[in-house]
Amino acid sequence: MESRTIRFIRRGELVSLTNVAPERTLLEVLREDLSATGTKEGCGEGDCGACTVVLAEPHQGTLKYRAINACIRLAHSIDGMALWTVEDLAGADGSLHPAQEALVQSHGSQCGFCTPGFVMSLFGMYQNHVCRGEPVTRELAQEELSGNLCRCTGYRPILDAAQAMAGLPRVQQDEQAILRQLEELALRQEQSGAPGGSSYMAPRALPELLRLRAEHPRAQVVAGCTDVGLWVTKMHQQFAQVLDLTQVRELRQVEHYDHHIAIGAAVSLTEAFVALAEQRPQLKPFFDRFAGLPVRNAGTLGGNVANGSPIGDSMPLLIALGAHVVLLGVRGYREMPLEDFYTGYRQTVLAPDEVVGWIKVPRPVEGEFLRAYKISKRYDDDISAVCLVVAARLVGGVVTQVGIGAGGVAATPVRALQAEAVLRGQPWTADAAQAAAAALREEFRPISDMRASAAYRAEVLGNLMQRFWLETQGHERINLESFRLEEVALP
Repeated sequence: MESRTIRFIRRGELVSLTNVAPERTLLEVLREDLSATGTKEGCGEGDCGACTVVLAEPHQGTLKYRAINACIRLAHSIDGMALWTVEDLAGADGSLHPAQEALVQSHGSQCGFCTPGFVMSLFGMYQNHVCRGEPVTRELAQEELSGNLCRCTGYRPILDAAQAMAGLPRVQQDEQAILRQLEELALRQEQSGAPGGSSYMAPRALPELLRLRAEHPRAQVVAGCTDVGLWVTKMHQQFAQVLDLTQVRELRQVEHYDHHIAIGAAVSLTEAFVALAEQRPQLKPFFDRFAGLPVRNAGTLGGNVANGSPIGDSMPLLIALGAHVVLLGVRGYREMPLEDFYTGYRQTVLAPDEVVGWIKVPRPVEGEFLRAYKISKRYDDDISAVCLVVAARLVGGVVTQVGIGAGGVAATPVRALQAEAVLRGQPWTADAAQAAAAALREEFRPISDMRASAAYRAEVLGNLMQRFWLETQGHERINLESFRLEEVALP
């Protein structure tokens, strides 16, 4: 079967790689084929950030930079992009990039294993904020470094380095030159086309995607690969063919309508969360806790939905908001409430010739009170033991409309129908909240695993409904999202 040539820009030059198996990761290719061993392998699952690299693509006349995890990124997926690794930052004279120099001056490296990944996350921050004249606050640094773990617990000096970068002599990338190279590369790809029978298919238009899906129903579909990448690194799976939908133009858009927004399946989690938070700002702390920034930059909302993990955090939110999913195929399209999409553990109604196209999310209504709760062992960059989202419309003290989505308590993301029935049409009182809490504890039969016991999960579900009641009554500072560690100078 024919293998595509991977072409990307690195250090201002075109890199071409041939005979790369479809399941090989970017990290493997960097270390084994390009001898770029500065990029480290830590966890192999996008958790620790030691493998972080930065990608860039054209966006509205400039470059959009994204820090991503190379360990779970398929190598073929960077075709047509620009790439930076930790070896690419220093100047020709050996002078360090501000991301590196700030880390040195702040004493931010201890054992050093995590340092290349931190440097690359800092580089992405530098390009997206410092070079655009935006300040790097402590809060921003904490958010954007949440996907990088330091086992020596050296976070304070690393955060210091993030804020110190702007005070060093400015280093600019020649973006116009890189844009010209990427445009030439895109033109070459357009002219050569993508062979339908290749081992890695990355269509650029929706009709081509649907045709390829119908012709190759056994191909592994990827849309960001933050979960399929684990099948490669942890389960050693191999794929005869991969169908990557992340370059499909029509599916990379967020479309705004009177009563809903439609988020394309190829829209990154980062971009999808920005669109959702614009309408519902109270969700931003929840989104910031969804994995780490490199995972959000690579993963897509469509991929998260199609994967259907019972511990995926986006589905309880979407279910609570009444979102619908649109499925596409050569035979047409169909639409359904998201909770009807799932039939069992990682099983859906998706036909072999279909793909997830859009997720339609209703706009907020007057009187809506919405809270999303994530319970995990670590605050940042962790998987939920329990996720609960409650969206209630309160009119004149009565619950006129309610949606409750839950994760980590069943084989699929679920809608809490019994708890909703207890509340719908009832006065919103402490007794009503307690009744809903009791219904939540009885509605599901969660399992015990490494993250939490079944009894803990059931108890927490009810407790979160009690928290929701308190927050509707104006109580504040009753959760970790409201906690701020005040920095006190040592005497």
